[in-house]
Amino acid sequence: MILQAGAAKVNITPPLGTRINGDFITHFANYIHDDLFARALVLKTEEQAIAFVIVDTCIIPQSFADETRKLISSATGIPAGSILVASTHTHAAGSLTDVHLGSIDMDYTRGLPARLVDAVSEAVANLQPATVGFSSIEVPEHVVCRRYYMKEGYAYINPVTGSPDKVKTNPIGAEPYIDRRVASPDKGLSYLAVRSLDSEWISILANYSLHYVGDWENGTISADYFGVFASYLENELAPGGKMVAMMTNGTSGDVNIWDFLQPDRYPSELFAKSKMIGEDLGRRLIGSMDTIRWESLPVLRSTFSEVTLKVEKPGETQLEEAARIIAETNYETITPDTPDDIRRLYAREQLLVERFPDTIECPVQAFRIGDVLVGALAGEFFAETGLHLKEAFEGKPYFTISMANGNIGYVPPKDQLPLGGYETWRCRYRCADENSEAVIREALAGMTASLL
Repeated sequence: MILQAGAAKVNITPPLGTRINGDFITHFANYIHDDLFARALVLKTEEQAIAFVIVDTCIIPQSFADETRKLISSATGIPAGSILVASTHTHAAGSLTDVHLGSIDMDYTRGLPARLVDAVSEAVANLQPATVGFSSIEVPEHVVCRRYYMKEGYAYINPVTGSPDKVKTNPIGAEPYIDRRVASPDKGLSYLAVRSLDSEWISILANYSLHYVGDWENGTISADYFGVFASYLENELAPGGKMVAMMTNGTSGDVNIWDFLQPDRYPSELFAKSKMIGEDLGRRLIGSMDTIRWESLPVLRSTFSEVTLKVEKPGETQLEEAARIIAETNYETITPDTPDDIRRLYAREQLLVERFPDTIECPVQAFRIGDVLVGALAGEFFAETGLHLKEAFEGKPYFTISMANGNIGYVPPKDQLPLGGYETWRCRYRCADENSEAVIREALAGMTASLL
C-alpha cells in the first residue's frame, strides 16, 4: 500500500464589489488585503483515495458542498464520500449563502465549484510517492472562551425569549461586569505532515480551534490568520517550492481571541494580530517537527453519513410577537448595533425557521490515515464537543474539522442552551434541537471507531 500524495492551491479571490457575509448584514468588498485560496491535499493508495479541500470562505452550505464533491469525484475518480470540503471560516470572503441579513453573492458562488475541482485535479496530477506523519502540541495563548458569566447588576435580554441571559458572548463595553469564562477551549494544534520520499515538503494540514481573528475593517477581503499561517509555513519550509499548507477550523463555536479579561496583550493595528497569531502558530509547529511520527505505508479509510436532527421551532405566541415586530421594522435600513435592532433581526428569523422542515440533515465524516483519525462535522461546535471526542480516542491521534461538507450553524451542548448567549439564540443558523450535539457527537464517535 505505497502512499502517494499531491497538493495544490488555486486563487479564489473575489472581485471588488462582491458580497461578504459573516456579519448580521451584508458588506461589500472594497479592499483586497491578501488573496484567498482553495487548498487541496490528496492521499492515495492502491485501495483508497481521499481528498481534503480547505476553502478561504466563511460558510459552505450543504448544497454547494454536495455539488462540488460530486464534480470533484467525476473529474478525479475519488469517491464523493471520501472528499472533504470545508471552510476556514474567515469572515472576510465572498458570500456563498445567506446568513441573517447577509446575502449570497450568486455570481461568485456559481463560479467557485469549478475552481475547487481545479485544485483537486491539480493535486491529483501532482501525486508522488510520499510519507505522512502526525504531531500535536498545545498552544493555549491564542484561544479563550468568548462566553462569560456576568455579575449581578448586568442583564442582556435574549432577543428570542425576552428573558435575561445568564451568559454574554463577547461582552463589549460590559467588561467591569464580567465574572468568569463559561468553559475552557481546546488548546491543541494538531497536524498532518506530508513529504516526498526525497524529504521535499508536499503539504501540512493543521487544525486549531480558533474561530477567526477579525482584525480588519468591514469590506476587506482577507484569509485572516488561516492565510498567514499557511503562507508562513510555505515560505519557511519550501521557499519557491510547491508545498501547500492549510489550516482547518476545529471546534471553536464558543472560542475566539477577543480577550475581554486581558485586552492589551495583542497589537491593535489592522492585520497585526492575525499576523502575530498565524506566524506564532507556524513557528510552534516547525519547532515541534522532531516529534512527528512518520508512516510510509498507511492504511487509508473513510466513511460518510448524514444524521437526521429535529428542528426547534417557535411556538404560536412567539410567532405572533415576531410578526408584530416585523410589521414595524424597515429591514432595508436596519443596523444591528443595539439590542432593539437585534430583537428585530431575530424576529424575522423566527418566521423563517418556522418554514423549515421538521428535520434537517447534518453531514458527518471520518477518516483514518494510518494511526491518525480525523472527524468532520457540518456546523459550529463548542470546544466541549471536540474535547469529548479526543477523550473518546485517548491514546490515538485525533482531531475534528468543523464547518465541513455543509454548515447547519451553531450546535451547543444541551446544558449551554438555558444559559443563553448569541450561540444559543434560535435562528436559521441555530435551529437544531437540544439533543442534537449529543446525537451528532455519538454518531461521529461510532463512525470513527468503525475505521479502526
